[in-house]
Formats: sequence, C-alpha cells, structure tokens
Amino acid sequence: MTSTNTPAPPIDGAALLDEVEAFHRRFNVFPREAAYVAVTLWDAHAHLIDCFDTTPRIAFLSPEPGSGKSRALEIVETLTPKAMTTVNASPNALFRLVEATEGRPTLLFDEIDTVFGPKAGDNEPVRGFLNSGYRRSGKALRCVGESQTPQFFSAFCAVAMAGLGSLPDTILTRSVIIRMRKRAPNEKVEGYRERIHERQGHALRDRLAKWADTVRKQIAEAWPELPEGVTDRSADVWEPLLSVADAAGGHWPERARAACVELIRAAHGQDKASLGIQLLTDLRDKVFCGAERMPTAAILEVLHEVDDAPWADMDGNGKLLNARMLSKMLGEYVTANNDPIRPRSIRTARGVPKGYYAEDLADAWLRYCPPPPEKSATSATSATPQVNGGESVAEELPGIRYITPQAATADRTA
Repeated sequence: MTSTNTPAPPIDGAALLDEVEAFHRRFNVFPREAAYVAVTLWDAHAHLIDCFDTTPRIAFLSPEPGSGKSRALEIVETLTPKAMTTVNASPNALFRLVEATEGRPTLLFDEIDTVFGPKAGDNEPVRGFLNSGYRRSGKALRCVGESQTPQFFSAFCAVAMAGLGSLPDTILTRSVIIRMRKRAPNEKVEGYRERIHERQGHALRDRLAKWADTVRKQIAEAWPELPEGVTDRSADVWEPLLSVADAAGGHWPERARAACVELIRAAHGQDKASLGIQLLTDLRDKVFCGAERMPTAAILEVLHEVDDAPWADMDGNGKLLNARMLSKMLGEYVTANNDPIRPRSIRTARGVPKGYYAEDLADAWLRYCPPPPEKSATSATSATPQVNGGESVAEELPGIRYITPQAATADRTA
C-alpha cells in the first residue's frame, strides 16, 4: 500500500495581511487609514528583506508622550523576524549585531529622541549606521582583533523607530513616517497584555514567514509599478512595500499605492524648507515681486517685516539679518552661468548702491523654490518695497520693469 502526500493548500497572502492589519488595529489608533496599510506591509517586508536592494525605515513620531508610539513598536516586535529592541546602542555594537545574527535582525529603536533630540550628544556614528543600512551595499569599515585588521561590517537590516519630535532629514527621507497623536475620548483600543498577546503576534509572525517563503522568488524578480510622480528616494522607500502588496494580491496592490501617495504627500507637507530656500522664496515672493533688481538696503527692509520669518530675529535675541549675512547665504547658490550669487552695483539717480538682480537669482528660484503664487501685475507693483521716504524702488530706478523668474532666465540666455 502506498501513501500519497497531499500538498498543503496555498497561503492566501491577502487574507493573511488582513489579519496582520486587524492585529494592529486592536491595540493602536493610527492617524490615518494609510498608516495601517504601510505598517502591515512593512511587517511583511521584514521577512523578505533579502529580496530587496533597500529597506525603508518606519518612524512613529509624535509631539507629546502617550500617543501610542511605543505600543506600535511593541506590536511590530511580535510580528517581525528576530526582533530586537534597544533604547540606545553604540554603532559598533549595532554593526556586530547585524553581522553576528543568523539571519538579519529587525532593530527597534524606542525613545529615538534620546539619540537625536536636542539634549543628545554626538550621535553621528548612529546616524551613519541608520543611513547606510538602508541600502544592501551599506557597510562600515572597522579595525578588529589584536592586529587591528580592517574589516567591513554590513548595516543592512530592517529598522523601526519611535520617539518624540522629529528626526534628522537624512533619516526621515529614508522612512515611512507615521505621525502619531493622543487618542480622542471616543477612540478605544484593546489593552495589550504581553503574556497573552505576544503569543498571538508570534503566531502571525510565523505564518508571515511561511508565506514569505512561497513568494520569495516572485518578489526577488519583481519591479512594481510606482504611482505617477513617485521617484528617487520615495521610490526606494516604497518599492519593497509595493512588491509585498503585489505578491499578496486582492485589494492590497490598490490600497498600497493609495497609501504610498497619501503618506508621501503628508511627509512633504511636514517638510521645513532650509533657511536658504526660505530666503530665496521670500526674496521672490515678498521682495522682488517681479522687479528686475533691488538694492540691498531695500531687500533687508522688506525681509525684516515678513511675518513668520526669521529675518528680524536670526539668533533668538533680536539680531537682524544684515548685508554680510545676506551675501553669505546667497553666495551658497549660483547663477545660470554657475557663478556664485553676489551683490552687484545698481546705478540709480541718487548713487550706485549694491544690490541683487533677478536674473542672478532666477536659476536658484526655479531649482529650489516651490511654484510661485499667482499674482497679477497690479499686485506685484503694489508689493514693491518702499524706500527713501516712501518712494518706491520702481520710481527710484529708472527703466525698471517687472519680470518673472522664467523671463529673467530667458533674458540671461538670449
């Protein structure tokens, strides 16, 4: 008598991800539906990390304690492979942990604000670990042994973080960002009991691992279609998660792409422009307003009056932006001819003051600033700074005309 082995039925990836999402929902209220999708896909991607060239970080951040960040990290810990939680660790320990573990660990950093917050010390090596480990090729060179032999250590592993405030931009751009908030009185969750619920999470984790084994080859060869406009670093972040969604099938590919677009848009909405970009934008929209040239004194006068801008208080003690500081900041950018932006002489009926020309700034405006607001010629003229006892720059500078940054570039290249 011969026996036959009945093959196990295929694992329904979409249904399994539904269960993982439901497990998160039991214990956390995320700020938006897209967050549940992203976190679920991130959990699954940790089981398939060797299929990818990049591994996105996931960051649970909030302005206040008690917003569910650490709880979210606890749930992730139960669902991901070889999860290890740390509040603080040296970079050398982290590199050795990644190399020494049989299979890549999932590192969970709680209270990440103690590493990168305002009261933290020099943590550039830890930042370097988090940044370099985002790519498979990320390695660090360390001397080991009594002979101090140079040796490369891999940093490539899945990392989840939770903390107050924000993180360095270099980490944020490599992360799926979940902005947590305190639960409202009507938002209820189930109390988490480690002795009970950890086992339930681990059961889901083991099923995710089995499903991952069935789709590993498919995912390793996949190049998911990205939503329109998702490129560069954002594409690197979301490609692994979209690959997981496509492999799971069902409603997950559609939900994943919608979550991708929503969370990228939300992250960009939280972006704070650098001081230099803020200066360029204010020069375009608040100072020049279409004028072709402007004396430094007039520029500073207007900038000092801009609401919600740092130009009247550069150091927190009322220090005004001055001509030297303005020249230094603008000198970091270049003209269309690739020369540093510098003040130039402006010939007027009353002298030859130093100032700046729109044609010199136009290339930087186009490259670095957000699209300009729509303004009519009338509103641009009325916004022209008033100098010399109420005389406008247009009145003081004979032959001045109002142009757009694009027109200035065209003039320069004509």
